[in-house]
Amino acid sequence: MVTAFVLIDVERGRLAEVADRLATTDGVAEVHSVAGRYDLVAIVRVSSNEAMADLVTSGLLAIDGIVRTETLPAFRAYSRHDLDAMFEIGDV
Repeated sequence: MVTAFVLIDVERGRLAEVADRLATTDGVAEVHSVAGRYDLVAIVRVSSNEAMADLVTSGLLAIDGIVRTETLPAFRAYSRHDLDAMFEIGDV
């Protein structure tokens, strides 16, 4: 599984429309509106680097209202939540 965080600038007034469209796009696991330099962050999870390239360069940029993106590929995940859940398996 390949994961990336895609930082997205959206045209003024189109945030909800773009977020809704992203949320229904195959490969997009989550979409968050954020404060700061970008308007949205999409968490993308796909099977391969090629699938990531296709999604980001063809899929996301084809959505009307997206001005630009910056993609941050993830190398490793460090999550206290995931570790806690793993050790709770079988706990009653």
